[in-house]
Amino acid sequence: MSKILEKMLKDSVKEDQVTMGTKQVLNSMKNSKLIVLSKSLKKETLAKIEEDAKKEKIPLVNFQGTSVALGRLCGLQFRISTISFTSLTDANIKSLLKDMENEENNV
Repeated sequence: MSKILEKMLKDSVKEDQVTMGTKQVLNSMKNSKLIVLSKSLKKETLAKIEEDAKKEKIPLVNFQGTSVALGRLCGLQFRISTISFTSLTDANIKSLLKDMENEENNV
């Protein structure tokens, strides 16, 4: 589990700089800087988000846990399949993507 992702999620949830939920993320794609996807997403939904994100040039992070784990990581008591960050710096995005890439290579 990426410590950077964990910290960014907690900070952004506190500051209300995230959009949670698949429908909400799809509707607010233009405002998104980065999207986090849980393993619990249905294939059709995942394909739709990936397609829209590619059009808008939004990076995606595949969270290696379920929607329950993603919800807990945000400090919430319910499932969250998809989260988009609405306010992140490019430096934060790059460091998170690099960290996630390193984590995948070490598995």
